Amino acid sequence: MKVISDDGTPIGVFCSGCGPPLILSTGSLSDHRRWAPLLPLLEKHLTVYTYDRRGRGTSGDNAEYALEREYEDLAAISRAIAGPVSLLGHSFGGIVALESALFTKKLDKLILYEPPIHMGPEAHPPGVADRIQKLIDADDREGAIKKFYIEIQKRTPEDLERIRNSPLWPMFVDTVHTLPREMRYVEAYRFDRRRFQDLDVTTLLLLGTRSPAPFHKATKTINDTLANCRVRMMPDQGHAAIDTGTELFAFEVIDFLLG
Repeated sequence: MKVISDDGTPIGVFCSGCGPPLILSTGSLSDHRRWAPLLPLLEKHLTVYTYDRRGRGTSGDNAEYALEREYEDLAAISRAIAGPVSLLGHSFGGIVALESALFTKKLDKLILYEPPIHMGPEAHPPGVADRIQKLIDADDREGAIKKFYIEIQKRTPEDLERIRNSPLWPMFVDTVHTLPREMRYVEAYRFDRRRFQDLDVTTLLLLGTRSPAPFHKATKTINDTLANCRVRMMPDQGHAAIDTGTELFAFEVIDFLLG
């Protein structure tokens, strides 16, 4: 289905499963396909709504991109669903879910998986977003993805070859044009604790024990801020537990929402 956001942008939404509604918001280099490993597990218990964040897949875009439009997109989807909804956001989608919680009037529960708050200018090597943008402008989308993994993720050539051969690669190629703008917003985003101190929605923070230190810091900051919040550590997991710890991740989500 299509949901029209506040600025008139159409957002493509996909629905599956049966049970209380849960909306999933993806991170960078992703669209609705990112959640494919989890869907068979979640659909048994929940009505799952995945969507293409603006600028990718079945969704439209606006020439004047702003992070606030992403919050409005998610809030618009929640309004289109009958009854209370829960939100789950991963990485950049975690910032979107957290911020949209302030605009979603019928929010039941909130799940955040390592949103990159408080990263600051040191989040990425200087100028790397511009270098990635130049590759995209030259229609070298694969080169742009490789630069992201080499300069930011610090991956080895062997890692790159494995990623290049994974089922996720076509999705990365399709969505890489949205990466530079999201990188810039991660650098500029500042979590204002005062804005969230009155947010009383029941919240779960998922964190991998192997995730980089900035994600641990971000999780602690949010946990110290929200009034009704808990943290669940996922042993031996990092920032991609959707793939590497799929059953554990699904269990934590289902247990929190229905347990």
